[in-house]
Amino acid sequence: MSTQTLKDKNSSIIGYIETRSDGTQVGKNRNSSIVGYYDPRTNKTKNRNSSIVGEGNLLASLIVSAS
Repeated sequence: MSTQTLKDKNSSIIGYIETRSDGTQVGKNRNSSIVGYYDPRTNKTKNRNSSIVGEGNLLASLIVSAS
């Protein structure tokens, strides 16, 4: 599993994107609370309640809106 750290223009951490071994990604806010999931097989992003947010990888947008 790899983790990408997202920072704002002031270099403050706003969240993380973890990539699992199967390719799915988990978006987390700065407190490591899950905000959403991206599945590259379906090309869909879901929020933490598993409702579809949209097509493509929208995790960064979910993380920014959660911060």
